[in-house]
Amino acid sequence: MNNATAATQQTIRPQEAAHFGALAAQWWDPKGSSAMLHRLNPVRLGFVRSAVDAHFGTDPRSLKPLAGKRALDVGCGAGLLTEPLARLGAAVTGIDAAAENIAAARAHADEMGLAITYHADEIAHVAPQEQDLVCAMEVIEHVGHKAAFVGSLADALAPGGLMVISTPNRTSRSRLLLVEAAERLGQVPRGTHHWGDFITPDELRDLLLAAGLVMGEPRGIAWSPLKGLHESDDLALNYIVTATQA
Repeated sequence: MNNATAATQQTIRPQEAAHFGALAAQWWDPKGSSAMLHRLNPVRLGFVRSAVDAHFGTDPRSLKPLAGKRALDVGCGAGLLTEPLARLGAAVTGIDAAAENIAAARAHADEMGLAITYHADEIAHVAPQEQDLVCAMEVIEHVGHKAAFVGSLADALAPGGLMVISTPNRTSRSRLLLVEAAERLGQVPRGTHHWGDFITPDELRDLLLAAGLVMGEPRGIAWSPLKGLHESDDLALNYIVTATQA
């Protein structure tokens, strides 16, 4: 799918953008409404770093493995992942559906002295071409047209580039823990997750294949009382994967 085709399919759901935009002021508060994302972020970053080193052959000891590379963070919120990608050396662009999130992201990046380009729009409208790394973390479950969204991600990827996607799995356990329990106990704001929109690894693999991408072996993001959120073989709650061009 090329950008012209993807642009004809709206991926942003206005109600989802409004939901997350209303939380923008608390995004950087580790004890606020995005507390779960703050706990999740180190796990995602660890996976991204390992994937970058494996894919691009960078030194695991390097502080700037993305130096000289371009990275795109889609559904970036207020920049929880975007800023670490910049610190790893990338020239980073962040895209989000909510203008409030982008305003918060820009303000925080300015405070941190980070030069990051941010856009509030559809990915197909603004995504720059030839990105070495494309990330979409906890986003695909919120979009209106998953095939168009994945097609736009693929269009933004440079030849030889790397994509990383994370998302909740659609299982009985994720319904119980991520939707019913987490929202009822105040771990995530009510209305954040809609279980029917969750996507299984097999479904994601098919979407990526249709966009000309090959999915790597998924890794689970699990929770336990001793470890908290951690990378795991258990895919039942949440998983994270790489994708590369076929």
